[in-house]
Amino acid sequence: MAVAELNDLRRYCTDVAERARQASRGLARMRGDVKNAWLRRSAALLRQRSADLLAANQLDLAAAPQFGLMAAQVDRLRLTPKSTEGIATALEEVAAQKDPVGEVIESSVRPNGLDVQKVRVPLGVVFFIYESRPNVTADAAAICIKSGNAVILRGGKEAAQSSRAIVDVLTQAAHEVGLPADAVQLVGTADREAVGHFLRLDEYIDLAIPRGGEGLIRRVVAEAKMPVMKHYAGNCHVYVDQHADLDMAQRIVVNAKCQRMGVCNAAESLLVHAKIAAEFLPRVGQALLERNIEIRGDEPTCNLLSQAIPASEQDFYTEYLGPIISLKVVDSLSAAIEHINRYSSRHTEAIVTTELAAAREFTARVDSSAVIVNASTRFNDGGEFGLGAEIGISTDKFHARGPCGVRELTTYKYVVYGSGQIRE
Repeated sequence: MAVAELNDLRRYCTDVAERARQASRGLARMRGDVKNAWLRRSAALLRQRSADLLAANQLDLAAAPQFGLMAAQVDRLRLTPKSTEGIATALEEVAAQKDPVGEVIESSVRPNGLDVQKVRVPLGVVFFIYESRPNVTADAAAICIKSGNAVILRGGKEAAQSSRAIVDVLTQAAHEVGLPADAVQLVGTADREAVGHFLRLDEYIDLAIPRGGEGLIRRVVAEAKMPVMKHYAGNCHVYVDQHADLDMAQRIVVNAKCQRMGVCNAAESLLVHAKIAAEFLPRVGQALLERNIEIRGDEPTCNLLSQAIPASEQDFYTEYLGPIISLKVVDSLSAAIEHINRYSSRHTEAIVTTELAAAREFTARVDSSAVIVNASTRFNDGGEFGLGAEIGISTDKFHARGPCGVRELTTYKYVVYGSGQIRE
């Protein structure tokens, strides 16, 4: 890249970030009813302009082969009348949530009469980098605005036309209700160098959130000068305990793996207690094979399932996002927990058991953002947890973990009311 072009790109990124910072100051003072009006008007316009959104999405779908997208990635990219209605509904659900900004988290009156309040406030400016899911464009904008944050959206080139159409709708709604014009901005260049420029602008940007493949996330973590909210991968496990209801276990495993394979909360690994393996593996194996799932197993698995192929060490670390599952037979609950804590990405793990003590030990010892008893891993989702739309699922421990909605995009400050007190 020529020096002149590099300088132009740097100036463009800085200008976008400066305008976002200015918009964030207006948003921090914005009443909740104005933010909700924007959300509802955006939903109405998305419905009115659904045909435009679908036409833009068709352009992205037509270009998908040149980007080498897999079938699961094309599925995530595709918009339909049903999914565009879902996007609009998600905005209305965010509008219906309680506004977190201004909430008094806790308060106390000191012996000297000072009223000390811990008050929830916006973070400021969020830089959100994501790949080919156009619905995420609307979800991210909704959550950021509801929580009082300006957002800079850097979507993947695979969904460029769809994201542009959505942001045009959001911008029109902002103009109509009086929201700051630069509260939602879509980065207008596909140049990968732009991401690096934004990640150095910590004087304007308060948080970076990458949502996509592990390579993207590791790049953002390596280059960002501001805090990063992240999850590297979704290597999720289902453990079928010796005390499991096997009919329930089969339904859960099939749903966790097959209901939608290209998402981060789909199961990628199955663990089965040795005492039930001879009974359970043939039936669950058949159910998976009928759905064209390739099974990569340890030696006991391959001995029980002729269709299984030997698993490598790397298989147990892998997030497949497709029709492959790793499978291991374990001798005990503790062995299952040790395996999960070694190989998992700290996203979502599930146990199927009828024994309360086993469930309690599993939930206490497994170190992941969500630990689920007798249900599918697919439930680790903002909507399913009652948070509405989410901006991502964090496997960090600070400052947010699990599905991140509006509350997770806030911080707090102390507000102190006195009546003339001075410190002696």
